[in-house]
Amino acid sequence: MTTNRLTQQIQFIIEIDRLKQVLRQTSLVGGSRRENSAEHSWHLAVMAIALAEYAPAGVDISHAMKMLLIHDLVEIDVGDIFCYDVQANQNKADLEAQAAIRLFGLLPTEQGEELRLLWQEFEARETPTARFAASLDRIQPLLHNQQNHGGTWLIYGITRDQAMKRMAPVETGMPELWPFVLQVIDDSVAAGYLQETTSSLQI
Repeated sequence: MTTNRLTQQIQFIIEIDRLKQVLRQTSLVGGSRRENSAEHSWHLAVMAIALAEYAPAGVDISHAMKMLLIHDLVEIDVGDIFCYDVQANQNKADLEAQAAIRLFGLLPTEQGEELRLLWQEFEARETPTARFAASLDRIQPLLHNQQNHGGTWLIYGITRDQAMKRMAPVETGMPELWPFVLQVIDDSVAAGYLQETTSSLQI
């Protein structure tokens, strides 16, 4: 016999399949196609395991993985808003908060509240674990753009300053990897993947 609780959980599971249809600006390494948000979330969760040794004190890797797996579910309703598009980001927080209420509200109350709080923690970046998770969320597209010889950086004329501002959370979220991030940015500028001059798009 199917309980109401199970019905809610199955409804949520079916609904989040839609994240596989949300395309990001970033392409897969190799540039064959655009990455979807579900693939992005999986990639980040595995990164949390692979790079756990660089996590600052106080980071809970298991908690970070949960955060990373659900952090972009709101894009089911809102879509992937390009991080460098100022105008599109103006009401992003409000739209995503509404999406979080709807999506996590599909679950039984205590489960939905648990996931909504995880999502809020990620967005606030006030805990060491959230800052670690947010750093991974910045590092992954950095690597994709580098490996894709500029990728979306070239398409939109992104500059060093814009990339530096976007990557800034890594300095405190994963300080051991900050020198690596700086090296990737320097190498990308030298290779022509990032511009030195001002772009029309801003963070």
